Amino acid sequence: MRIVVCVKEVLDPDAVNNYALAGNLTIGDDGKTLQVSAIPQIMNGFDEQAMEAALKIRDSGLDCTICAVSIGPNQKSLLKHCAALGADETVAIDADLGALDSQVTANILCAYINSSGGADLILCGRQASDDDQGVVPALIGEILGLPIAPLARAIEVSDSTLTVTRATPDGDEIVQGATPAVVTISNELGDPRFPTAKGKMAARKKKPTQVAIGDLGLSPEQLTPRIVLNRQYVPQVQGNCEFIDGTPAEAARALIDKLRQDSLI
Repeated sequence: MRIVVCVKEVLDPDAVNNYALAGNLTIGDDGKTLQVSAIPQIMNGFDEQAMEAALKIRDSGLDCTICAVSIGPNQKSLLKHCAALGADETVAIDADLGALDSQVTANILCAYINSSGGADLILCGRQASDDDQGVVPALIGEILGLPIAPLARAIEVSDSTLTVTRATPDGDEIVQGATPAVVTISNELGDPRFPTAKGKMAARKKKPTQVAIGDLGLSPEQLTPRIVLNRQYVPQVQGNCEFIDGTPAEAARALIDKLRQDSLI
């Protein structure tokens, strides 16, 4: 079985939030790009869960090859981390991330999957922490004509049968289907593992396969984004706090009156 895990490098969400709260998050002169020289880039948290899901499938005894693929320049650190975790193959697709939308991203990933012999299982994080859209996995399933099981908290593979436990607002839902398929992984899967010292040493010898966009046979239309970012800005956040005096009963009554006055209850 060949498992392809789609991974993405993102700005550290905690660092971004801290910069925003401190008023230090700024936009470049183009009005679109964050000034992020001091903000570290890390592997998207949900994609770490996808890698963990692939590793758990292998731990169950299934004979499989795990391939981690990412789009964008300078993906060495991210893919080295995947190799240290246990990925058998790592692939870096060189592209300008600023020129991609979800549709073009999915087109590129699908073109690579098709050109590399296909996949029996495609795992993705439920969404990326930088845009929070979660659209790419659904588009991959649509383009490749594969079934999609979103929000998985557990996966089992037996022969060609896939059993996915989905985390839903109404509780767990168990679905079954045949491979190949696309599955998105949620954080309910559990904490992802850390790479071992042995894995880190082995990852130093592994170099990602470099793939150029021109080698994937995509048409100009497939590489033209349908959604273009026009402007990005940091909203002004203001907090106001009002203290209510009186006994607990009086304060509670005054609070209820104010909430009704503001049409909040």
